[in-house]
Amino acid sequence: MPTLDWLTRDQDLTASSRVPYRLLEAVPELSYGDPATENMLIQGDNLDALKALLPFYAGRVKCIFIDPPYNTQKALENYDDNLEHSIWLSIIYPRLCLLRELMTSDGFICAQIDDSEGPYLKVLMDEIFGRKNFVATFFIRVRYAAKTLTQDMDYQKQIEQIHIYRKSSAAQPNLPVQDIGFDKFNFEIEVDSAPTKTLTLGGKLVEVYSKESWSLRKTGGSVDGLKEIWASGSILDGNSSGRFFRDFLSGRIAEDGLGVLYKVENIGDDGLGFRYFSGPKKASATKGKYYQGVPLENRNGGEITKPIENFYDLADRFGNCRLEGGVDFRSGKKPEVLLQMLLTRFSDKKSLVLDSFLGSGTTAAVAHKMGRRFIGIELLDHAESRCAPRLRSVVDGEQGGISEAIGWAGGGGFRFLRLGAPIFDEDGNINPKISFVHLAAHIWFTETHTPLLKPRRNPKLGVHDGTAFYLLYNGVLRDRRPESGNVLTRAVLDALDPHHGPRTIYGESSRLAPATLKRLNITFKQTPYDVRAR
Repeated sequence: MPTLDWLTRDQDLTASSRVPYRLLEAVPELSYGDPATENMLIQGDNLDALKALLPFYAGRVKCIFIDPPYNTQKALENYDDNLEHSIWLSIIYPRLCLLRELMTSDGFICAQIDDSEGPYLKVLMDEIFGRKNFVATFFIRVRYAAKTLTQDMDYQKQIEQIHIYRKSSAAQPNLPVQDIGFDKFNFEIEVDSAPTKTLTLGGKLVEVYSKESWSLRKTGGSVDGLKEIWASGSILDGNSSGRFFRDFLSGRIAEDGLGVLYKVENIGDDGLGFRYFSGPKKASATKGKYYQGVPLENRNGGEITKPIENFYDLADRFGNCRLEGGVDFRSGKKPEVLLQMLLTRFSDKKSLVLDSFLGSGTTAAVAHKMGRRFIGIELLDHAESRCAPRLRSVVDGEQGGISEAIGWAGGGGFRFLRLGAPIFDEDGNINPKISFVHLAAHIWFTETHTPLLKPRRNPKLGVHDGTAFYLLYNGVLRDRRPESGNVLTRAVLDALDPHHGPRTIYGESSRLAPATLKRLNITFKQTPYDVRAR
């Protein structure tokens, strides 16, 4: 697969692994609403913040939306968007790597960009997520030409793109649905005589009727009617009837004549056992038609799914969203209806949504109104000056954006956090300020590559693939000696929750002989030396 090359590519490929794990420290005075909420607004560099989230949230994020800097070569009011191209690539690559680790196996990531870096972003995402996991590119009309000052422009930019990728084939979008109606099934075919010939085409029996021996009549539409469909364009590649016409019936005017009817056995999902096709009526024509009955699964009515569209004209919403949510954010602000559309298609109630370029807070606001949990990350003081006030208004029930349409009445809350100290110092020692819970989450993640879902002050962190993991640290066993239970002794071992299988135990040191450890199926790892920084 082709890959991009840039000046610092070799270093950037491993940049995410070199980012230190840091603490996330709560700021109670900036948090709001329900103190037990899982919603988080994080202030800090998103590369550090994403790494800090891994031990707790790897594999847990259902939907990610980002609109990274567009690198438009123009100075923006709120961001430095004039980055040299290789610097832009070096910023985006490691962040995409960490975002992928945070996604659930059935998760999606939606990245909005314009054509300044759009093609390069897609190649990066092909490399990181895999080309087979590319889902679609949505094209979003963000401005009207007539309402934009263009005196100094040679080319008008009206369209932006959203590249959408899945984590794996387990990801399935929520398709639009529509009520099943039978009004388009308003034809019936009458055959007045025997077929003029019988053929076998593509392994199927085909009866051919001359144009004089059959007639088409339009009816009022019913469950027993037929729907007329042109066998042309994308239909020729898109379903079995279109492909059959393309491969076996197209171009048969010389053999069968004009205006003939074909009755093809064993095709279709409507229970008829056959499908009618009509050939061209003029010698210069190539198009035909086929006539489909109501599919068996839909004969009792109900709903059917439709494909997701890939073009959305939201220019009016972009033009009117500047003060949406009570927050002024002139450049790069997204309307709530855009995020509502994306979260409807790629997330579910109570699933976790993440935006690591939060900006004015639109993603978090919409996720909260739609009943999703959220994590938002913003580097600049916007986290405190824009995002937090907007989210407080959402909790209080503000009625802007999509609120009225979905019946939002307020509630919930969010925790405000800032990046704290690294878990390890430059010499690889554990920061003495690190709590047991934080180190436990880190060790569990580096051992299992999964998040520690319910961290607690218990030496037994959990069992993964048959192995139990334990941590003796920070006096977790205060009633055991020596050094408050941080050293593995026989007394400490007897105090641990049992496990009948292999055990990995982290501690300051071990006073059990190597032969004893082997006999007891224990792997001992010494802190801080055996605690990996990744």
